[in-house]
Amino acid sequence: MDSVSVNKVIDEYQHLSIEDMEYVASIIQKQLIALKRENLAARVQEAKSNYVQGLTKSGSLKELMEDLESD
Repeated sequence: MDSVSVNKVIDEYQHLSIEDMEYVASIIQKQLIALKRENLAARVQEAKSNYVQGLTKSGSLKELMEDLESD
């Protein structure tokens, strides 16, 4: 969304009654939560796939830190 559209949405929002503002805010919050949940589920599926394909590593914290430092 471009900044002109965002500014228009914000401007229109400011003209709503408090009750309508709360309603809109509630809907947006629920949509954000749902989007984050979907993104997390996709990331979990990606991690599971990586695990099944043997693309993950295991080891101690020390080994992990050494591996990260060597990259």
